[in-house]
Amino acid sequence: MEFDLKARFSFSGEISSKKDEINKFLSHISDQFLKNDENNSSTIEILKLEKSLLIFNIKSEGVFRPHSVILQIKNYFSKEFGSKYHIGIREIIVESYQISFELEKEILKKFSIPFADLDFQGKQVKINLKDLDEEFLKRNYIDRMINRVKEKVEDQYYEGKGEFWKLIWKSDEKTPVWEKDPTVEMVRLEWLKQGPTKGKWFFRPQAAAIMEAMEKIAIKEILQPLGFQEVIESHIVPFDIWLKTGHLEGMPGEFYYVSEPATRDVEKWERFVDLTKITKTVPFDELKENLSIPSAGICYAQCPMIYWSFKGKTIAEESLPILIYDKTAISNRYESGGRHGIERVDEFHRIEPVYIGTKEQLLKLREKMLERYKHVFNNIFDLEWRMAWVTPWYMQQAGKTHDESTQETGTIDFEAYMPYRGNRADSEWLEFQNLSILGEKYIKVFTIKAQKSDLWSGCSGIGLERWTTAFLAQKGLDPDKWPDGFKKYLGNLPEGIRFL
Repeated sequence: MEFDLKARFSFSGEISSKKDEINKFLSHISDQFLKNDENNSSTIEILKLEKSLLIFNIKSEGVFRPHSVILQIKNYFSKEFGSKYHIGIREIIVESYQISFELEKEILKKFSIPFADLDFQGKQVKINLKDLDEEFLKRNYIDRMINRVKEKVEDQYYEGKGEFWKLIWKSDEKTPVWEKDPTVEMVRLEWLKQGPTKGKWFFRPQAAAIMEAMEKIAIKEILQPLGFQEVIESHIVPFDIWLKTGHLEGMPGEFYYVSEPATRDVEKWERFVDLTKITKTVPFDELKENLSIPSAGICYAQCPMIYWSFKGKTIAEESLPILIYDKTAISNRYESGGRHGIERVDEFHRIEPVYIGTKEQLLKLREKMLERYKHVFNNIFDLEWRMAWVTPWYMQQAGKTHDESTQETGTIDFEAYMPYRGNRADSEWLEFQNLSILGEKYIKVFTIKAQKSDLWSGCSGIGLERWTTAFLAQKGLDPDKWPDGFKKYLGNLPEGIRFL
């Protein structure tokens, strides 16, 4: 990599008479970093030294990064000149900074990043920055900008590629009792009503009873036999949690954001109330004046908040593995198009089991969970379904594919045949369940420790709408045709509401 930085230091007093001392120190800085890498080359040159102003240039090749040492130079001057001459530094500014390096691949299309201009020539890229203050340097933005350029080029080669998918198990074929879309039929029968806002549903007694049965089956047949305990979490997730998990940079266009009132002062809201009463509409411009900028969002998935609850904790060995689940927080994801029925919605109900333990404990747990899921889907639902290794959801967020056929960490998807979509070979199966082991990913992010052991974690979101759709698509809406295993949980539907 090549670096060319021009910096300006403004001192509190006259320094032009100290040129020899300044030259000697800057030369020492250059020599110090050259010693650490024989492949490095660097030069530091004073461009202007006048009264209280010092302007100098640093050029380097190799690992010596001028932006990493500019603050060290500033601290030296503050210490030495402060003690000797009682002169301090009032301001440092990087007037210009050019960083050049070679990419592994040529860009497919030009792009931009904040704070910089980019120039591309084949595999070569130049990052041009101007007027950077001390805070910008302290926050380490520059290294992240270099990494972001590399990431965006890499992402271009993943766009449009199919996700990794490898079949690992498949059930016997089942004869479906019908080939109708269960959502369409439930709407026709008034079991369901589309919500007042997009991607949301109102479940009337019959549909609600089926969803409740799904929840009972998940808890009694899977979670309780394995020793999972229930927790209750907030529906509101602060941004700092999503920053740690990567959600905020991975899918900001899918969140429902939360704005708090800027004030509860009645007088501040008086005009809003007046306009509402007079116009019988929502005065949005006035509303904006009384809302704070969002600092949180509605639950996207329950696991980030669960991990946050263990932040900085050291877990006793006898408490491992930790097996917990939340079923109270409603998940909300802004789906732009592609919504269909109750299986692809903006608001959905799910149970989120999270497990934390040693590698050996989680690998054993995965086998036990697979056994319990198979029991439910084979013996209670009598489904036609399959399992496959897929691109882990945490990689999908970054637009990556996955090419390992077997691994200790990763995601297994459970997919159900949907007769109304067409034949088995050509139609899209519904992903209605997954199971993931994430290794140390979130353990490190939230600094979760055990007394002695190295910890891993994982999760396995149970979407009740997805379970309901997979079951009804194959087994229909007539309870008489449902498998005996399911009838133990729901043998008869409530009468519901009759509309005239």
